[in-house]
Amino acid sequence: MAHYIALIHKDADSCYGASFPDVPGVFTAGDTMDEVMQKAAEVLEFAAEDWTELTGRDWPRPRTIDELRASPEFRHEAAEAVVVAVPFRVNAEAAE
Repeated sequence: MAHYIALIHKDADSCYGASFPDVPGVFTAGDTMDEVMQKAAEVLEFAAEDWTELTGRDWPRPRTIDELRASPEFRHEAAEAVVVAVPFRVNAEAAE
């Protein structure tokens, strides 16, 4: 099973927010860490369903944490985030 790295941020008086460096524009939020982790896996699957049709591009491959850490942009975005690996349960139709 593939995993995508997510960055989880939480500001005071806000919920937890998750974004994916390898899947621009895809994000979600939840009131707890458990909830945002569950929603993160769900939003990846949902985004993959129509990605090519909506963006005109292939679904992005997940970079390894080492590849991401080589990026100054990632290091900046991750500075105050919790970095997690989110399982990606792709169905056959989404992978096409």
